[in-house]
Amino acid sequence: MLLLLIRHAQAAEQNDAEFPDDSLRPLVPKGRKVQRRMSRLLVKHDCVPNRVFSSPWKRAWQTARIVVEETGIGTKNRIRCDALAEPPDLAALAREIGEIGGEETIGLVGHEPWMGALAAELLVGSSSGLRIDFSKSGVLGIETDGFEPGEGTLRFFWTP
Repeated sequence: MLLLLIRHAQAAEQNDAEFPDDSLRPLVPKGRKVQRRMSRLLVKHDCVPNRVFSSPWKRAWQTARIVVEETGIGTKNRIRCDALAEPPDLAALAREIGEIGGEETIGLVGHEPWMGALAAELLVGSSSGLRIDFSKSGVLGIETDGFEPGEGTLRFFWTP
């Protein structure tokens, strides 16, 4: 399978007065625009996900919506995944995502530093074994047979 690790697009700045709950910060217009462009790259490079799992945090959920709209897979394929709103736990991800076909492409939308740590876990077997400058709206493609530490192969890393 191909896993597409996608960091959420640019969101409103942290502001305790306006967003006392950080999980409620929305995307800003520039973030939406950049994410639409990055999502169209998935189509251009024949990497359209079959399903997109997203952190329930507003900025990730909005990013996932842009991905499913721009790739044409429809909002029914945007699925909440609580495991993407915390440090990486491969077993928890596998449970939430469920059965995956070998040729399936799965999108995972989340946050830093957790997406970089997830990539490191899949690629080198340790969440601290590889440092990644994972920009907002960045897409990292990992070829893997499952959620096993160190078993993934980096296919690409696109940044806006």
